[in-house]
Amino acid sequence: METGLRGKRVLVTGASGGIGSACARAFAAEGARVALHFHLGRERGEALAEELGGAPLLGADLTREAEVDELFTQAVSALGGLDVCAAVAGKWPEVDVPVWQLPLARWEETLRGNLTLAYLTARAFLREVERTGHGNLVLIGSTAGLFGEAGHADYAAAKSALGHGFLLSLKNEIVRIAPLGRVNAVCPGWTESPMTRSTLTDPDLVQRVTRTMALRKVARPEDVARQVVVLASDELSGHLTGQVVTVAGGMEGRVVHRDTG
Repeated sequence: METGLRGKRVLVTGASGGIGSACARAFAAEGARVALHFHLGRERGEALAEELGGAPLLGADLTREAEVDELFTQAVSALGGLDVCAAVAGKWPEVDVPVWQLPLARWEETLRGNLTLAYLTARAFLREVERTGHGNLVLIGSTAGLFGEAGHADYAAAKSALGHGFLLSLKNEIVRIAPLGRVNAVCPGWTESPMTRSTLTDPDLVQRVTRTMALRKVARPEDVARQVVVLASDELSGHLTGQVVTVAGGMEGRVVHRDTG
């Protein structure tokens, strides 16, 4: 099916990560011109840029306002403009800490590394949309923001805010500057990536977390990337905005499989 993304100019943040790199490949496969953002994963970013035929590779700490603004300036310069932003960058704190033991420093770091980061990214992209009068934004949330996640209340709170109040506000704001502009979100569940690889090597954990999923398996980054591409496409999703697509194998906030096998 034709996505209409050929020639579109796309910035993927967090492109050196598992989901981000899968998104970059998926957009490139549709003929889009892709700029790749990285923060700490320079080597992975360089390998991906080479794989995609010399795609622009741009470094920035997205928790820093000036660096975000400079990233978008560079992306616009490299591609000649922007039509789509896939805001994939974010950070899941691996250590399980209940709220009564959760340090304020980690709380603030997690919110800054997920919610504030998304705000700065969206703001910079929407400033470009205001200039051009068109553009689509796809945010990456998490099932933690839908169902909560014990031991990670900081992450769940950040992703819940992103996938509800922030998303629903942006989809109403973008049409003030782009009548056909859209903002949507994809919420992955447990997904294989560099961020979760050490956790998902534990078969007991995988068995336990998949008990809440109808499809009893962990997602691949490509599963998430395909939905990001669909939402970015005006051909496939031109009348979808403010929507959350959950990519989690039918996860619910309850145990679906009672067995332990």
